Amino acid sequence: MDKTVPDLAAAVAGITDGMSLMVGGFGGSGAPIELIHALIDQFKATGSPGRLTIINNNAGNGRVGIAAMIDAGMVEKMICSFPRSADPRAFTEKYLGGEIGLELVPQGTLAERIRAGGSGIPAFYTPTSYGTDLAAGKPIAEFEGRHYVQERWLKADAALIKAELADLLGNLTYRKAARNFSPLMAAAAKLTIVQASRIVAPGEIDPEHVITPGIFVDRIVEVADPQQEEALMRDGVAYA
Repeated sequence: MDKTVPDLAAAVAGITDGMSLMVGGFGGSGAPIELIHALIDQFKATGSPGRLTIINNNAGNGRVGIAAMIDAGMVEKMICSFPRSADPRAFTEKYLGGEIGLELVPQGTLAERIRAGGSGIPAFYTPTSYGTDLAAGKPIAEFEGRHYVQERWLKADAALIKAELADLLGNLTYRKAARNFSPLMAAAAKLTIVQASRIVAPGEIDPEHVITPGIFVDRIVEVADPQQEEALMRDGVAYA
């Protein structure tokens, strides 16, 4: 039941071309920078994985994290709510050049689609986006005099998650706002890979404090001093 792996390379092993990949984080909060960069290292060494579909709240910032994946040419499509954020250069350049696709999803709808994927709910209805281009081609239904848009669940081949504490069984806690999308993504992915600031023995996390149960986690690697996206951007780091 010990789900720890020895290093970052082992953690991301098996992610291959054409996969869909959920990445936790709300901007830099909860972004698993080390796991993302390990995947970039794998791509540089082997040419794989490419043609990835990335599911995240935004489309990356600066030249690190998801933006560095885009710069490296690993990403075929983004599914996100905010393709333009603090420094969206990487995505903007690729999108205007016709080199990357975009599925724009309102933020609440994105969260609910991921939650539905993890809960086994294939579709739901929401009033969000009704009457806009985002609703084009989607089934519409009327409930109590109001129109609703049908949205489909969202699942992924793998998820990259950043946690504060993990035990050997995969039970997780998060640091404040770093929780964001991560618990939903852990449940909606076939393979959930976690970087944790500290790994402890089973029983050292109060069961009342567990946010993501270990049943949703497949691999854990300890990253004791994780990097922060905003700090890397201020320092002018370019990873790709």
